[in-house]
Amino acid sequence: MKLKDLDIFVVGNQKGCWGGRYFIFVKLTTDNGLIGYGEVYASAVGPAAMSAVIRDVFERHMANENPENIEKMFRKIYSSGFTQRPDPTVIGAFSGMEIACWDILGKAHGRPVYALMGGLMNERMRSYTYLSPLPHHDVAEFWISPEMQAETAVEMVKLGFTAVKFDPAGPYTMRGGHMPAIMDIDLSVRMCAAIRAAVGNKADLLFGTHGQFSTGGAIRMGRAIEQFDPLWYEEPVPPDNVDAMARVARSVSIPVATGERLTTKAEFAPVLRAGAATILQPALGRSGGILETKKIAALAEVYNAQVAPHLYAGPVEWAANIQLGANIPNLLMVETIGTGMQGFAGDLIKKSIHWEDGFIHAPTAPGLGIEFDEALARANPYTGTGLHLEMQDEPCNYKDGNAFGGGAVD
Repeated sequence: MKLKDLDIFVVGNQKGCWGGRYFIFVKLTTDNGLIGYGEVYASAVGPAAMSAVIRDVFERHMANENPENIEKMFRKIYSSGFTQRPDPTVIGAFSGMEIACWDILGKAHGRPVYALMGGLMNERMRSYTYLSPLPHHDVAEFWISPEMQAETAVEMVKLGFTAVKFDPAGPYTMRGGHMPAIMDIDLSVRMCAAIRAAVGNKADLLFGTHGQFSTGGAIRMGRAIEQFDPLWYEEPVPPDNVDAMARVARSVSIPVATGERLTTKAEFAPVLRAGAATILQPALGRSGGILETKKIAALAEVYNAQVAPHLYAGPVEWAANIQLGANIPNLLMVETIGTGMQGFAGDLIKKSIHWEDGFIHAPTAPGLGIEFDEALARANPYTGTGLHLEMQDEPCNYKDGNAFGGGAVD
């Protein structure tokens, strides 16, 4: 069995939906007609350029290779061009195609992917979601309204979620870590207080930040919100500064989580060695794929750390996260977008994953356990010019306030 053909779908997310502006899906076909799907979560370059990278990686290192030889292909790509170091674009391209290889292998053997990785550890996986506006909410006001976010949190608990994530802490700026404005700290405290009062002990609070603070600023914010006992403090400083993150972790009582923007065990290992985080959040469409992320999870296990696969992409990466989550012993929870079943993302996989009462059930169908709707993907090409997610150029506003818009498609 050899990898023969590659197809790429750059799919525009629908207006008002969450998960970024577009999804990049890949389809690999073998010479005996087996098909596997994967998803690339890498967007430092535009989708046309990223598609060219995916094709180059496939043609140079994967075409005519047996899809079983994942380790060999990873080493060739990791070393390509005299690199032997993490590259989020090249490894992102491989990650999506590696996921597709596992989908092929599962189908070839008639078994879910997790069965080929050591078997089933978790029949049900705890899931969490970001808080997003309810239909009657003013979308612009929602992100700075503790009352609206608390109302959404109550509805998510009613659905069965036992953890909810929110991010009131100010802008993501290309300028690097900044000191939070006092009004951002105040809003974060009021948001935590309102959500905690609304859900009580029925749900954990997941405090989302995205590397926007200086070390001192992150410590200041963390100490302000730790009275509400969040389960985690996500990426409080830029991900390229492990020592700074370790200092934050030592200075606040909230467990630090990180990993959405990291790739391969080479970037996750220093985080664990430094004690910078006790919760790792690899995104499988960027971190190296399923096998590489299983290795990352094994490293975390040695350091008594847990894994919560990250998702701000489409449903194929979600399916890969679930296969990994079903297999590893140190799973904390799996991110979903809502329940994962409603809206455009759910339609793309024909609602083929079983989510119920806050938990994801391990799929039993072969491969990733999903049915991908190629016709729907082809009918919704991305035609914009923006990247999947973008950071703002302007610095933190210390006078008029800051509001994070939630990342929905405009």
